[in-house]
Amino acid sequence: AEREEIGDSPFANPRNSASGTLKMQDSAEVASRGLSCFSYALYEDKPSYKSHQDSLSAIKDWGFKVSEHTKTCKDLQAVYKFIDNWEEKRFKLGYDIDGVVIKVNSLDQQNELGFTAKSPRWAIAYKYKAESVSTKLQSVDYQVGRTGAITPVANLAPVQLAGTTVKRASVHNADQIEKLDLHLEDMVFVEKGGEIIPKITGVDLKKRKKGSKAVKFISKCPECGTKLIREEGEAQHFCPNDTGCAPQIKGRVEHFASRTAMDIDGFGTETVDLLFETGLVNNVADIYSLDEKKLLGLERKAHKNDASRKSTLKEKSVDRLLKGIEKSKEMPFEKVLFALGIRHVGNTVAKKLAKHFGSIDKIKAATFDELENTPDVGEKIAESILLFFKDKTNNKIVERLLDYGLHFELDEADVVQALSSKLENMSFVVSGVFDNYSRTELKSIIEQNGGKNVSALSSKTSFLIAGNEAGPSKLTKAEKFKIKVISENDFAKMIA
Repeated sequence: AEREEIGDSPFANPRNSASGTLKMQDSAEVASRGLSCFSYALYEDKPSYKSHQDSLSAIKDWGFKVSEHTKTCKDLQAVYKFIDNWEEKRFKLGYDIDGVVIKVNSLDQQNELGFTAKSPRWAIAYKYKAESVSTKLQSVDYQVGRTGAITPVANLAPVQLAGTTVKRASVHNADQIEKLDLHLEDMVFVEKGGEIIPKITGVDLKKRKKGSKAVKFISKCPECGTKLIREEGEAQHFCPNDTGCAPQIKGRVEHFASRTAMDIDGFGTETVDLLFETGLVNNVADIYSLDEKKLLGLERKAHKNDASRKSTLKEKSVDRLLKGIEKSKEMPFEKVLFALGIRHVGNTVAKKLAKHFGSIDKIKAATFDELENTPDVGEKIAESILLFFKDKTNNKIVERLLDYGLHFELDEADVVQALSSKLENMSFVVSGVFDNYSRTELKSIIEQNGGKNVSALSSKTSFLIAGNEAGPSKLTKAEKFKIKVISENDFAKMIA
């Protein structure tokens, strides 16, 4: 209501407004929003309590908010009853929930079960069936991502769904359009994936109009007109004009400056649009050629609700932007490598490549086999890296970034100190619990002795180091691929 009073658009939903508030730099503005939260766990180096429920009771006694609906169940039947009970009752809560989290109560058992790379093994979420509504498909637009991937987006007659007004929904790719057999003016069923992202799940064929036109995937880029390509085994179509297609150029610049990459403060979508449209930034290297003279007084786009509300970049904004650009030069090699936006090279792969090769020059000089033998790098990623560095434009950009002082090699402190080359050309998978080492220590020792750690077993894996409670599926795979299974003692002898 406050936002509407001052002419701003209202928040889309509670989740987005909470997330946006937490990212704000102005603490007074954050305080004015009146956010609250439920504490859901207590983390300690050495547990003071025997159970999760006991620790929640302690948190509550200390004055923190804890959900009053938490319950300890003695068996699975009680768990199922709890889930069924809240399927209807959840709509009477003063906030939205999309499911129930079931946790192992014993903290000793939690500790024993541990974590995967992404989540605890002692907790699982049960998700309720998402709310579904029916609305009319009015048209389909096509968006171009920073990698050139084309995503069809359905424009819908506005409809209320899970607390927000939905006007658009992703249709993912050409196969999905064909699978749904979409026609213009169809009545379609829409759900929110994970209660967040709207998606079309089906068509009400009984309400299809006679003679309605089937949706056909486009053959040319909607932005630059280039003929689209679809590589074998790929679900999406791509625009190959990566140096001349505006959304791709802007997308790469935005990705480069994003929090997870170079983290340049003040370099959001609007700023990227402005700098691209004024011709100041046409690639990521141009960011480092910006100065106060070029930026001061640049005119932003008119406000979408009021054409008269134009603004210019003021001294404070320019200073913030230039300081953010300068600070980004301190980012380590793996962040710079990720920021380049090489297709299929995410944060994790960038770290592995940086650690394995040590510098951009060694990555550029690497053969296909050398790239593919890097942990977590497969055929697709290796091909993508080779293609990236075959491009003269990409190499010129990298050269310019080097000249501007960005880090393109590992700092000495990050380089693994070699103890020996006894494990050279050997790859290892580590599984289970060990008496004399932690898994992290084992992996570090493997690298220090010239070996490679890989996350999954394949016919190319040299050894599986199996501890207590090693994964049964890994042991079965090792037998299938005839991979030698060794103990921690066997490993100690190898490096002695």
